[in-house]
Amino acid sequence: MTIPVFGLGTFRLKGQQVIDAVRMGLELGYRHIDTAQIYGNEADIGKALRASGIAREDLFITTKVWTTQLAGDNLITSLEESLEKLGLDQVDLALIHWPVPEAQVPLAEYMTSLLEARQQHLARHIGVSNFTIAQMEQAIDAIGTDNIATNQVEIHPFLQNRKVVDFASRHSIPLTAYMPLAYGKVMEDETLQRIATAHHATPAQITLAWLLQQGFVVIPSSTRREHLKANLEARKITLTGEEMQAIAALDRGERLANPDFAPEWD
Repeated sequence: MTIPVFGLGTFRLKGQQVIDAVRMGLELGYRHIDTAQIYGNEADIGKALRASGIAREDLFITTKVWTTQLAGDNLITSLEESLEKLGLDQVDLALIHWPVPEAQVPLAEYMTSLLEARQQHLARHIGVSNFTIAQMEQAIDAIGTDNIATNQVEIHPFLQNRKVVDFASRHSIPLTAYMPLAYGKVMEDETLQRIATAHHATPAQITLAWLLQQGFVVIPSSTRREHLKANLEARKITLTGEEMQAIAALDRGERLANPDFAPEWD
């Protein structure tokens, strides 16, 4: 099973809010749920998964290992804790959430630990998140391209991350676009509004269609049923070459996820 191209992001959602979002998403047809250790919502997502009654083999669950858990045996131990919270025997995809400065833990060390976690059946697939080209090269050297299911990075019309996209494409590493709607900023853009009007759609739907048409996995987030439903319907939209180019012209290098421990971006 490859990564389902449409997933439900859960960043910033906790407690009853994330339980409701996941419940509604599953009712509407989402089967790919994306979480992370640092989100603090794995246990609540586990509750929503159990309550859904959906067969485990029909779900695709992603979690991400936090930076403080990458040294030595910590990665595997922390992943076991994530599984306990989620109520699962294994996740479908385990990612390194952020690379850490080499002085703290060598990249090859935690990539090898992640591969070991997969060999122990804690995860069906493994990958990375927020990796630069140089870090993807190191990851490939450590565990091989075939063992990297995705690099999850910020991609939206205002940050198109083209160097990373080109490198990943050349090495056949799928990319997952997080923050695909740029925290709702896409709704205010005139170009996206114009294209949306032509398709009787919303700027959010147009943005998701644009990402899907380029072959990215998308994981938009919402707490409202109507938005969750509308986002899924983006799969029905086909944009023209001219429309794709017009959106491509919106790139302005506007990065929204840039913590002080972030790598030197490409």
